[in-house]
Amino acid sequence: MPMLTLPTYEGMLAPYELSGDPLTPRAPEIALTRTAFAAAHVVSDPVRERDPWMGSPSVDWENTLRFRHWLWDQGLGLAEAMDTAQRGMGVDWPTAKELIERTMRDAKTHPMKPRVACGAGTDQVALEELTSLAAIKAAYAEQMEAIEAAGGQVILMASRALPAIGATAEDYATLYGELLAQASGPVILHWLGDMFDPALAGYWGSPDVATASETVLSIIAANAAKVDGIKISLLDKEHEIAFRARLPESVRLYTGDDFNYADLILGDGKRHSHALLGAFAAIAPAASQALEALARGDTDTYHALFAPTVPLSREIFKAPTRFYKAGIAFLAWLNGAQSHFIMPGGFQSSREITHYAEVYRLADQARVLSKPQLAEERMGLLLRLHGIG
Repeated sequence: MPMLTLPTYEGMLAPYELSGDPLTPRAPEIALTRTAFAAAHVVSDPVRERDPWMGSPSVDWENTLRFRHWLWDQGLGLAEAMDTAQRGMGVDWPTAKELIERTMRDAKTHPMKPRVACGAGTDQVALEELTSLAAIKAAYAEQMEAIEAAGGQVILMASRALPAIGATAEDYATLYGELLAQASGPVILHWLGDMFDPALAGYWGSPDVATASETVLSIIAANAAKVDGIKISLLDKEHEIAFRARLPESVRLYTGDDFNYADLILGDGKRHSHALLGAFAAIAPAASQALEALARGDTDTYHALFAPTVPLSREIFKAPTRFYKAGIAFLAWLNGAQSHFIMPGGFQSSREITHYAEVYRLADQARVLSKPQLAEERMGLLLRLHGIG
């Protein structure tokens, strides 16, 4: 492979040659012992995009769905229309609803019969109009009904509207109790930290994580039959371990910790986490094959496959964490899953060229650049666009 000259965080330019040792994406040979949802992004149609900072994005449906099939082909489930798909950051509810409906139609005919869970929020109503619990409930209910009509499992996404009205712990208990009673089947709750979305600070009625934990644990205990699990994205390994130890046996912890997923999924011998991760869309071959190794009881291979992905994920999810979606779309472009690196709202500009260079290096070392020659060609193009090389 030819060498590229890449920028470094030390303000230097340094040569880098790809290792040329990628994993081959494939289906697991045995059933996995962990549920693993990869949260997938949306591929823009750059030719049809108009006023990209305003209005609904133009979606390249063929490539958006092809990426989902690529995840399913490797035995992964899908978390659809979530934060990774730029909900509330470029993708509006009408687009998300169409995405859910198209995805569910494809999922029903896929030979792997993948699990698909879809995000229900309140983003079809302007934040300034969501001034009461009744209004917030109605907004959630509309999206839940659309997801269930399409055949998806509901993920009750954290809503910016609740911190905005100063909702108390009692308000959360009332609202979630009513929404869970309405759901036709068990749902996944969603705790997204303010590092992912600053507007969610103080979720569950308190800025104190310990106090908030008590609130959500009490909601789960009161509605355990309607709760499949809870996704926690606080990037706090010790909190997640302590939290999952207090969950009812029937309720799963879906880790959203893109820094510590390897240890959390492995578990502590008593409890373990399942996965609902944006990172898995970036490292799908390594994730699938590591989980397969775990199912075989081969923890050495599990660690060998996951260990080099952790620095990559930490780079993709570096602060400001909410810009992580750019790294996931970038890797999809390098791997040929999309023909361009244009995101809804021009979101590709949320990260700097040095970040993309580091993602390129780390993805190579994690063996997730499945088409090295194409990746080198496209990285070179991006570098030249930035006046390098």
